[in-house]
Amino acid sequence: MRFLIVISVFLLIDAYVFFALKSLYKSKRSKRVFWTIYLISWFFLLTTIILAAVYIGTRSLNSSMWMSFIMGTSFVFLVTKFVLALFLILEDIFRFFAFVGKSIQRKELSKENKRSRRKFVANVAYGVAAIPFFSLIYGILYGKYDFKIHKQRLKSKRLPASFNGLKIVQLSDLHLGSFDNKDAVQNGFNMVNNLEPDLILFTGDMVNNLASEMDGFEEMLSGLKAKHGKYAVLGNHDYAHYVHWDSEEERLQNLEELMERIEKTGFKMLRNENEAIEINGEQIYLVGVENWGNKPFPQIGDLDLALKSTTENDFKILMSHDPDHFGEKVIEHSAFIDLTLSGHTHGSQMGIEIPGFRWSPVQYRYKRWAGRYEEDGQVLYVNRGFGYLGYPGRVGIWPEITEFTLESELA
Repeated sequence: MRFLIVISVFLLIDAYVFFALKSLYKSKRSKRVFWTIYLISWFFLLTTIILAAVYIGTRSLNSSMWMSFIMGTSFVFLVTKFVLALFLILEDIFRFFAFVGKSIQRKELSKENKRSRRKFVANVAYGVAAIPFFSLIYGILYGKYDFKIHKQRLKSKRLPASFNGLKIVQLSDLHLGSFDNKDAVQNGFNMVNNLEPDLILFTGDMVNNLASEMDGFEEMLSGLKAKHGKYAVLGNHDYAHYVHWDSEEERLQNLEELMERIEKTGFKMLRNENEAIEINGEQIYLVGVENWGNKPFPQIGDLDLALKSTTENDFKILMSHDPDHFGEKVIEHSAFIDLTLSGHTHGSQMGIEIPGFRWSPVQYRYKRWAGRYEEDGQVLYVNRGFGYLGYPGRVGIWPEITEFTLESELA
């Protein structure tokens, strides 16, 4: 039902823009250009609707690069038409009130004047709509592999002196099934190794759904090096709840295969458990929970179980895929957690981040959606994600590699 509502809204927007603009073009050449552009956009829109109707809930929808490209291109046209629709609706509202005013004054604009004004508004709308159109195209062609290193420091008197200068690299949301350029992914992994991390921590969503999406990536993941080890937790997509399985046992087999394949690359999975990292007889703890998010996302994470055997005085780093976990469970927990690392939001893969201003559509769903947050002395960092899902690109919110350097006030 929700799918039908969304499609109906998109079709209404499309029809409104089409009929609003069609009447503006009179010459054969302008009509030919208009119809060509619209036929291309209709092809991608209708193909997307058919793919979604046929494959929604199956193992193919989020695990095919060509499907991702088609749906992504359709998304580009829809966003562009949405921008056009906003301008045209505003112009129609203005025309309505102008008509009421002219009726009272018993004046009427000529058809030519009406067409001229609509054409002027349409040209302005085209200019504005070109910005998201070409930005989204850039995001598909280049932005999705424009990896950025975000450097963070965390200074604490709770951190043992032996860990002063410890370098942690966080990766999140690889979504391996979406990648269409393994060389570009390898370049990103090379950037990680060039940082010479002491720890590599992966905070979930290795794949879109299927363990088989790791094909061709195991060697690359194995090539990631960290002096004190590599650790990972599961994200909501790793459980593969978004596809149809013949049985629950089949889904669990996929999950077990995924975890086995991840561990073969040298990552140790933390499933509601912790691991002590020791240097010179001193310790800190990595705590990893299974996914915990607000509905409809799975709430499998058990923070109490994951913290078992740790003490209040231990310096703890929590790996939890969904940043909602921090606000709902972590802050109020009796155990003080020094640093929580999350991902999940992707920063919506589009937005604006400039000094003094940040905006992304995802902020209307998540209070903590990208970067660093501090509350009650506890720090949350939300990684923007290394990969992508759905829209096969990134604009303004670039793929991220996070480098955390720990500093001890006791050193």
